[in-house]
Amino acid sequence: MQSLKKGIYRHYKGNLYHLMEIATHSETGEQLAIYRALYDDFGVWARPLAMFAETVTKDGKTFPRFALEKPLD
Repeated sequence: MQSLKKGIYRHYKGNLYHLMEIATHSETGEQLAIYRALYDDFGVWARPLAMFAETVTKDGKTFPRFALEKPLD
């Protein structure tokens, strides 16, 4: 799995999210992306890192699920 940079990501549907941390699930060891929505209630979410980094196909075109807009250190 490639390492992802913390930063602002655009979801393929258009909304922006802040990837804050990469966490490790305490029971399975699976890596999780911890990210915050940058709209509405600014909810915090966790998603398996592999899913965060995967591509999706919509209308015959392939996109990253989340594309880095601005890296943050």
